[in-house]
Amino acid sequence: MKRSTLFLLAIMITLQLSAQHMDNCCQPSATELYALNGSNKEFTMSHEDPLPFTYVSPKGKDINYKTADGMNAHAFEIKADKATNYYLFVIHEWYGLNDYIKQEAENLSNELGINVLALDLYDNKVATGRDSAVKYMQALTTTRALNIIKGAYGYVGANAKVFTLGWCFGGGWSLQTAIEGGKQAVGCIMYYGQPEKDVNRLKTLNCDIIGFFGNLDKFPSPEMVDQFVKDAAAAGKKLNVNRYEAGHGFANPSNPSHNKEATEDAHKKAIAFIQERMK
Repeated sequence: MKRSTLFLLAIMITLQLSAQHMDNCCQPSATELYALNGSNKEFTMSHEDPLPFTYVSPKGKDINYKTADGMNAHAFEIKADKATNYYLFVIHEWYGLNDYIKQEAENLSNELGINVLALDLYDNKVATGRDSAVKYMQALTTTRALNIIKGAYGYVGANAKVFTLGWCFGGGWSLQTAIEGGKQAVGCIMYYGQPEKDVNRLKTLNCDIIGFFGNLDKFPSPEMVDQFVKDAAAAGKKLNVNRYEAGHGFANPSNPSHNKEATEDAHKKAIAFIQERMK
């Protein structure tokens, strides 16, 4: 009888520990939570399909590099006219690394005099509309994205000092990319991206954050931004939040919710944020 009781007790403890492990390991990440918005019609309809556009870059080029899992990744690279160890990692919106993003990446490189690497988290897939954008966003695994990001840090080398910038889907991944960069990350810029809710993960961030959010947005909502402010403070991180009376995607000229004044103000502050940290 005593053996049976001990055996049952051992099974109960094992099951409890297993359940706790499942709770910890199977919680969706911040970016996975954002991808779930793809099933929300209000979210998808807040994104205007991009108009056809082709960009011929005078100095940027498509490159490939090895990822942390031994596979290949694609990116668009612009090297600064003068040699510098500063890089800006640009992360695309949910449509993928299209020519709009490539053009913006090159504009940022020219304005800042910085190397830019526009990462491709979709592995050469570019969405032309909402349906394919949802498909690609939800198909991306956290493991693959992190391997692409780690590979990018390996590509630029240990001496590179990296800023990160992204919009919407890419705004959340901008934060994750900065976290993954460790001491190489020198600044993070988020345009209405998914905040990180894990304070312990935020504690591992080694740089300041500047974020631009719309008070009329629901993805993330003002309440989510409020919580982000509290979580960043709890993690001991400097977060500069800028809010505008604007909706989701306000910095995208092709979006019906585009807000020219907010876009110009955010751009000015993002550039100043980077320049202040380029020493």
